[in-house]
Amino acid sequence: MNLSYWLGHRFFRELARGLFDFQTIGAEKLRFPGPALIACNHVSFLDPPLVGQAFDEAIHYFARKTLFDHPLAGAILRSWQTIPIDRDKPDAASLKATIRLLRAGKKVLIFPEGTRSPDGGLQSAEAGVGLFIAKGGAPVLPVRIFGTYDAYPRGAKTLRPARITLVVGDLWQPDLESYPQTGKDLYQALADEVMQRIAGLTI
Repeated sequence: MNLSYWLGHRFFRELARGLFDFQTIGAEKLRFPGPALIACNHVSFLDPPLVGQAFDEAIHYFARKTLFDHPLAGAILRSWQTIPIDRDKPDAASLKATIRLLRAGKKVLIFPEGTRSPDGGLQSAEAGVGLFIAKGGAPVLPVRIFGTYDAYPRGAKTLRPARITLVVGDLWQPDLESYPQTGKDLYQALADEVMQRIAGLTI
């Protein structure tokens, strides 16, 4: 971890455990060597840092390209190992950056739903995540976070008391040859399956 990442990691770990009584179910599944796409549900701005602090190693994140336009925010996001992405349509640059990281043995957090849930429930997966799964070639680690919607939902101005739990699933290596679909249909099928695996994770 670089210094900026370490400081952020330490801050959010203290916040998670001190304010939200953060718990991880299946924490041992977070500790494995090599690359992975970490696929998580998305209900709050708290999701990326609270998933990240559960890992003892540095992981990589995605953030909207527009957030990098602000000099200070852009500098912080880059120091926290964040990849700029077009939320509406993943571009070649973000895909290539992700593939490079995965081939280097890194872990990348991705949200299949693409945007935060308006009500805390699960949403449909976007085909873009299937593209990253198919082209990245790395295993997928499904995780599901509970409680961050209660702590900081869309539109909230301040943090609220809540108990937050991260449930970790089993590492999944898709067998692309077993899918009858191709192209965009394959990407959507992969996205739908990873979302089903997230939905199957319960407290």
